[in-house]
Parts: sequence; C-alpha cells; structure tokens
Amino acid sequence: MHPPPYREHPHRELLLRELHARPSEPLQAPLRLSQFAVLSGEKPQDVDADRAHLALLCARKGGSSPAEDAKHHVTSFGGLSLKWERHTEFCTYTFFRRAHFTTPFADTVMDDVPEDWLADLPGLVLSAQHIAMLPQDLAMPDAEEISLRHFGGNPVVGNLVAGGKARVWADFRMHGDHFTRILVQDNGLDRRHAGRTVQRLIEMNTYRALALMALPIAQEISPRLRFIDEGLADISARMADTDDQTTDAELLGRLSQLSADIENLAARTSYRFAATRAYYGLVQQRLQELRMSRMDGLLTLDGFLSRRLGPAMATCDSAAERQEALAQRASRVGSLLRARVEVGLEHQNRDLLDSMNERAKVQLKLQETVEGLSVVAISYYAIGLAGYMFKAVAKSIPVFDATIATGLVAPFIVAGVWYGLRRAKRAVVTRRR
Repeated sequence: MHPPPYREHPHRELLLRELHARPSEPLQAPLRLSQFAVLSGEKPQDVDADRAHLALLCARKGGSSPAEDAKHHVTSFGGLSLKWERHTEFCTYTFFRRAHFTTPFADTVMDDVPEDWLADLPGLVLSAQHIAMLPQDLAMPDAEEISLRHFGGNPVVGNLVAGGKARVWADFRMHGDHFTRILVQDNGLDRRHAGRTVQRLIEMNTYRALALMALPIAQEISPRLRFIDEGLADISARMADTDDQTTDAELLGRLSQLSADIENLAARTSYRFAATRAYYGLVQQRLQELRMSRMDGLLTLDGFLSRRLGPAMATCDSAAERQEALAQRASRVGSLLRARVEVGLEHQNRDLLDSMNERAKVQLKLQETVEGLSVVAISYYAIGLAGYMFKAVAKSIPVFDATIATGLVAPFIVAGVWYGLRRAKRAVVTRRR
C-alpha cells in the first residue's frame, strides 16, 4: 500500500503510538513481583542516565538493551522478567517471575537484582512494593491470620476487585526491606485481565506516593503563608487608620517584600501542587478501574485511601489556594497603596504649583520695581548727558541758559526712557509666546 498524497501532521504517528504506550503484561498465578519508582528528574540528561543504567543491567544479565529513544522496555533474564517505564519525572522498574512459592514475601525477586546496580540508581526511590499473586485453588485463612503470616501483624485492608475475580489484601506500611506489600489471589482472572489488575494496583500505589510529595511542602510553607497574611492585614489596617504615622514609602517597601515572598513561594511550589492534583486524580481513576467490592470484616482500599489520603490532598489544595489568594490580596493592596501615593503626589504637585505662582507674583512685583528704578537711573544719566551738551551750547551762546534747558528737557527724557523700556518688554514677551 502506498501512503496517501495529503500532508500529515508531524506528530500524528507519535500521538497514535501514545495510545499503545506502556501496555500491561499478561500475568498468571503463582507469581511474585517487585516494583519501585525512582525520582530521577525530567531533563533530557536525566532520561538518558536512566536508560543507560538500564542498559548496564541488561548487558550484565544477558537481556536485550533498550532503544536509544525508548521510554518503555521489556526484557527477560532467564526466568526473571523486567519491565521499565519512563514517565515525566520518574521511572519505574518492575521485576517479576512466575514460580511456585510457600512464603510470598520471604524470598522476593529482588534477591536476583545486583545490589551494586541498585546502589548506583540515578535518582531517589520514592515507592517500592512487593506483590504476590496466589492461585485460585489455594485455601486462604481469615484476615487476622493473613495479617500475622504476611503483614507482620499490621491491620490489613482488602477488597474483591475485577468484578469479584480477584481478592486483594494490603497494609500500606513499609516493612523491614523498605517495601510495602500487596497480596492478590486469583479468583478466575485470565492472563490479560490479571496483568491489567496488577498494573492498576501498582499504579495506584505509585501515584499515591507521588501525590503525597506536596504534603511536606504544604506543611513547610504554612507558617510563611500565615506571616504574609498577617503582614498584608497590618498594611491594610495602617492604610485605613488616619492617625497612623507610617509613611507610604515604608508601607510600599513592606508590601514589595511580601509580594516578592509570595512569588518566591509560588515559583517553588506551583509545579508540585499541580502535579499532586494530577496524581491524585490518577489514584482515584485507578481505584475506579479496579471495580472493587467489599470483603466482610475489612476496610476497603478506597475507603482507607479516601480517609488517609483525602485530608492530605485537602491540605495541599488549601495551601495552593491560600497562596493564590494571598497573591491576589497583595495585588489589590498594592493597587490601593499606589492610588494613595498618586493622590498624595497630586496634592504635592498642586501645592508646588501654588507656591510657584506666588513666587512668580513676587518676582513680577520685584521686576516692576526694578523697572521703575531702571527708568530713574537711565533718565538720570540721560539728563546728565543733556546737561553737558547744553552747557557746551551756553559757552557759545551767552544768552542760552543751560540749567533752564536741562529742566525743560528732563520730563521728555524720562517719558522717552519709560516708553522705550515698555516697548522692549512687550517685544520680549511677544517672542516668548
């Protein structure tokens, strides 16, 4: 068949492959499985480091190596099978073997995994669990005896799952090997259905651990959020108190610091809180897909997780919402404070303009006074020059009286000087306009 002539979106094949990514492996009892999730980061170099470490184990144990861009790989080391999956910020390793056993959690498949390889895992292990699947024909004791035999006497929770085709017991506690335990009994599952059921149990427990990662962060930032809340309330109270002597500059400085603290917290926590909501949604989805029903005398898995995980998720949601609310409050208080500062500046500008007007009036009066003095001074020198000229004329014409002539011409000189200065002033003002 030939490809069609139309142009295709470059991501079409990638998006189609995503529908078939990470399929469940067909499983059949009796089976023991060990799985752990490693937080190794989401940078490209982190993904490469996980894949390279997996390749080391495959080469060492004789299994097939993953492809260069693989995010999912299944291989076998003789009777031991390995399934590796790479997710956004973590990867999972699932080791399983089908074989008869008498003690589900005494000798696990982890005994066949090299300890030095485990010690060099890139990242930090967040979740680790053993799952043992028992055959259908095995008679099971009551819940108390199951707790004593397989769960160290811890209280267990349990359900019928897969529409009653399997029974599940768990205690959600870390045991001496730092793994949690889940016991499953086949009650009529086919291999595909068994694989999907086990995968949902694994993902439910893994996503539970990932969802809880935000809880320590929420508890850590809670006192800081309370301090910021009190700081914003104090700033608002001081703004409303007309008798308070705190300056707007001081209030604005405090508000800027609180806003910076809020942004810093948001940068540190927003991704984790968003991831927690997503992981908790996946936990709830996996619980629904398990199609659980109650076993007599036992608390159900979904009831246990709802009672224990629900309050933790509520705490994380509360911290995230409180952080967002504080950011909005800081923005509103900042707007009010900036408006108050702008009004104050307008008042200052008005007072400054009034002061400038008064100064201009004073300068005008001084200028008018100076103009009067200038008329007198210029007229004095002009009259003096006229007197010298009249005296010279008197020497030539004896009947000419220089003093009388000076007195007669003086008013005209003063009027001429005054008129000339006034014309000059008017010309300067006209040019400025």
